[in-house]
Amino acid sequence: MSTETPTIPAETANHVLFHFGYGGYQAGSCIESLITTIDRADEDNRDKLALGFPEYVAAVVAIKYDPNGVANLQRIAGGSA
Repeated sequence: MSTETPTIPAETANHVLFHFGYGGYQAGSCIESLITTIDRADEDNRDKLALGFPEYVAAVVAIKYDPNGVANLQRIAGGSA
């Protein structure tokens, strides 16, 4: 995966927050399936998904592996980032 971290839009943050039960709002069925796929993917496949959906992969990785990920995504979702 690229070493550059993509900017996560507020809509993406809201979709990922909702998926993981931290607020936000639900995405449509296609995007919800994409988030589920990213959530379940191993690192190699997640890197492949990042080629087409870098913002969603960055948001899922943040919420799963960054101790401040939820708070950061909530800040982005609220328009504070």
